[in-house]
Amino acid sequence: MTLPAPDRLLELACHSLLKDEALAISSLELLPVELFPPLFMAAFSGRHNKTLKAMVQAWPFPCLPLGALMKEQQSYHETIQAAIDGFDLLLSQEVRPRRWKLQVLDLQKNVHQDFWAVWSGNKGTSMCPLWEPEVAQPIQKRQKVDNSNIGPKPPLATMEVFIDICLKAGTPDETLTYLIKKVRQRRGLIHLRCKKLKISTVSIQNIKILKMVQLDSVQDLEVNCTWKLSTMEKFAPYLGQMGNLHRLLLSHIHMSSHITLEQEEQYVSQFTSQFLSLLHLQELYLDSISFLEGRLDQMLRCLKTPLETLSITNCLLSETDLMHLSQTLDVSQLKDLGLSGVNLTNVSSEPLQILLERACTTLQDLDLDECGIMDPQFSAILPALSRCSQLTTFSFCGNPISMAVLENLLRHTIGLKNLSHVLYPPPLESYEDVRGTLHLGLLAQLHAKLRQMLQELGRPSMVWFSANRCPDCGDRTFYDPDPILCPCYTSF
Repeated sequence: MTLPAPDRLLELACHSLLKDEALAISSLELLPVELFPPLFMAAFSGRHNKTLKAMVQAWPFPCLPLGALMKEQQSYHETIQAAIDGFDLLLSQEVRPRRWKLQVLDLQKNVHQDFWAVWSGNKGTSMCPLWEPEVAQPIQKRQKVDNSNIGPKPPLATMEVFIDICLKAGTPDETLTYLIKKVRQRRGLIHLRCKKLKISTVSIQNIKILKMVQLDSVQDLEVNCTWKLSTMEKFAPYLGQMGNLHRLLLSHIHMSSHITLEQEEQYVSQFTSQFLSLLHLQELYLDSISFLEGRLDQMLRCLKTPLETLSITNCLLSETDLMHLSQTLDVSQLKDLGLSGVNLTNVSSEPLQILLERACTTLQDLDLDECGIMDPQFSAILPALSRCSQLTTFSFCGNPISMAVLENLLRHTIGLKNLSHVLYPPPLESYEDVRGTLHLGLLAQLHAKLRQMLQELGRPSMVWFSANRCPDCGDRTFYDPDPILCPCYTSF
């Protein structure tokens, strides 16, 4: 008879123990440390919430990465609430449990995945300090206590809860609401920390919940709201407290109506001054920000660290803004630059040329989609582009470029050994008429010519794709050389 594998036997033993809830809870005091993770996983997957609550109180590790067990599109509110209750009960006890070591309850998804692998038999994974178990202490008999010699009580320990927060319109998140309630009740004993914060379509009134969060823990912030500048000004003080922010995305911030120019300047100044506190900012994404025109230098002057990523998309910028961008921005670590949707048709190519020259030793990804760049401007930046030695990806779809300029681009960039992907617009010669009707046969011929040039110049592995926006849905149609059509075409 074939016996089950050891890990299967352990799984069966855990499920068998969980069938008797009282026995499972009573056995935790003497349960070997290495059995806690597999038993906890079984209790979590089986929704044995009372046992799970007791296990949180007896957890023999500094960190409980509960979020790593959660799957997408599933609700775990009652299970998480049981874990929070167990966490809360630890703080309510004047006498610490013998095995108390838990300091952090981590509800973030997709982090600390290795913890469960380590304690499930994957010994090849390294141990994190937060995962190291408690050192077993011998159980000693209780001694009688002389109350006259009791000194002041030691300060109550604080504990931390990590959670990703998404604030959006509609019904408030049940787990976050319950957690906020516990934070208020414990008055400083539970520190709520959030590394990823998303705010979308929510009123400024609901933002007040952030007063309960340790904002210096936020590393990734996305504000994707149709906010007016006056609303953004009210949010600014919260942003200024996020001193460890690494990534910031702001989208759809519009000018406020019925305010004076003086108020407008005050709002912009209040907002941009918060960047002075963002000493660790590495990635900045600005999309559809209406107040940037004529004021980009005001924001750039407040950046205290060099950026690795700068993306300014679908914004109006003046030639003066672009000149400030090319001269003021610290490009010493700039790897990704995106100006998609910024209209450059009627501005000089000099600012972009200067910016590329300054960033030529670090720039890896360049996005100039839908910028309205025409042949003369594009030709002017080619020498600077050819010196971007680290460039790996270049996209400039949606610009009216001729085949002659595309061929010139290929010759200028053929020596860039790291350049592997170029996404270009269908050349002007591939259109049948002024309405923008593509002649797929002509496009295939022109694409084949570029591929032949790559072959002859010794770079056959460099990928050149042509792409064009579908006039109906806006999705891109790719050509290599045959079209990879969007659903608008395939539905016929």
